[in-house]
Amino acid sequence: MQTKARTLPLSKRGMSFETFMWLFTRLSALAMYGFIFIGIVGALIMGAQNDMSFVEVLRWALMPNTGHVNYTNVPDLSPYATMFWRSVASLFFFTAIAHGVHGVVVILDDYFATEIQRKWIRIINISLFVIITPIGLYVIWFG
Repeated sequence: MQTKARTLPLSKRGMSFETFMWLFTRLSALAMYGFIFIGIVGALIMGAQNDMSFVEVLRWALMPNTGHVNYTNVPDLSPYATMFWRSVASLFFFTAIAHGVHGVVVILDDYFATEIQRKWIRIINISLFVIITPIGLYVIWFG
């Protein structure tokens, strides 16, 4: 007896919303690693110039925001307040929150059985995304 194949042939596969979100999750995780790498390299370069401690370098690498390193022993914060570092922090924040919201939706889908419950979970999570994102960007750019 021959078993039936579990996967669809390539000709019958399509780019559905679920496939797109699966791809987004993987690519956003890779993008976050890239932003962390940029932050670490930048923190090491600027840390060597400003006599930063290892803790200060890590704080800067994981959230490149002048408000985040404001209360450290770094004598001059002006190299950190550039358009480049604010853009990196904004992209990192946006990528992380979008990745996290999608992950919460995927997890909660397992716990809610009806379609109306899943719809409300998505609406609530997207609403939180829409509310939190501008607040985070405001803190990065003006905080």
